[in-house]
Amino acid sequence: MLITDWTRQALPAMLDDLRAAVELETHSYDKAMLVKGLRTIRARAVERLGMPDEEVLHDGGPHGDILELAYEGTAPGTVLVLCHYDTVWPTGTLAGWPFALVDGKATGPGVFDMKTGLVQAIWALRGLRELGLPHPGVRFLFNGDEEIGSPTSRPYIEAGSEDALASLVFEASLDGALKTARKGVGLFNVNVTGVEAHAGLNPDDGASAIHALAEIVTTLARAGSRERGTTVNVGLISGGTGRNVAAGQASCGIDVRVTEPAEMERIDGVFAALKASDPRVAVSVDGGWNRPPMTPNAPSQRLFKEAREVAAGFGWLLEEASVGGASDGNFVSALGRPVLDGMGAVGDGAHARHEHVLVEHIPERTALAMGLITALA
Repeated sequence: MLITDWTRQALPAMLDDLRAAVELETHSYDKAMLVKGLRTIRARAVERLGMPDEEVLHDGGPHGDILELAYEGTAPGTVLVLCHYDTVWPTGTLAGWPFALVDGKATGPGVFDMKTGLVQAIWALRGLRELGLPHPGVRFLFNGDEEIGSPTSRPYIEAGSEDALASLVFEASLDGALKTARKGVGLFNVNVTGVEAHAGLNPDDGASAIHALAEIVTTLARAGSRERGTTVNVGLISGGTGRNVAAGQASCGIDVRVTEPAEMERIDGVFAALKASDPRVAVSVDGGWNRPPMTPNAPSQRLFKEAREVAAGFGWLLEEASVGGASDGNFVSALGRPVLDGMGAVGDGAHARHEHVLVEHIPERTALAMGLITALA
């Protein structure tokens, strides 16, 4: 039986698994639901693949735990499969937005980012085993903290990728294209302390933290560079206690995205140099770089070429893309190791109410994963 024939026949069962995954909400900040969700994922994996040859559960602390399930292959080496199970959607979202299959689309919170990819990954290994195709060992790493920067799972991701033939990230695709480049992400906070005073009675006695922060926001906005692919977004701002008070405190939260590693150093310099024109105002910065840029290193370029040849064998043209969002693939890429991202669903609407996947592409994307993994044998 051809791989594509097998994946088309498996689609109804894959949709059953997808419904179960979406209907169990796993918000990044709901530990109890993350624990329940991971138990369900493990149970489904065991149901579809049997007991793993190795199983390790890492404590995620306040975040989602990290589960590694390893299955031996018929060929040397291991492929690391990265799948996060947390979503940005708060618990209770499902009540007003249930999982649904309408007009060839599957919708529901987290269906695109990235529970469809998670289901496809499990079924790809099942297909290889049922068809008796040669394949390296497969190690699944399910983490529940990706949407908040993978603070706990990062070291396990980096360790798991060390000797892997390839790391495959089952994040959603970009209209079917694999993601071979992603921006690095920095999350910073600027805190300003001024001098409070009555704005009417003693205006000269005050040194407004809000006025100083306005100057700083302008400086930060100018620090972006379209030419270098760097964006600086001040997305949060707060401060003050009243209209008639020179503000004693103010702060802002900043999201920085960079394409070039050198830009991280330049932006660090911008933050280090921040100051207010009024010497009575103090400025401090905290936060830092969450993920380095994912740039197309040589091993990843070879891996994409392999994937493209696999797709061509199925009669498809596989494209690559660079995107502004970051993922766990950034960590692997920064270490110079082979990684392909965007192996998951075809659809749209990540983190938005129109989030959906195109059902007709689920068998195709599962076949692509199967073809690539067996090609690595």
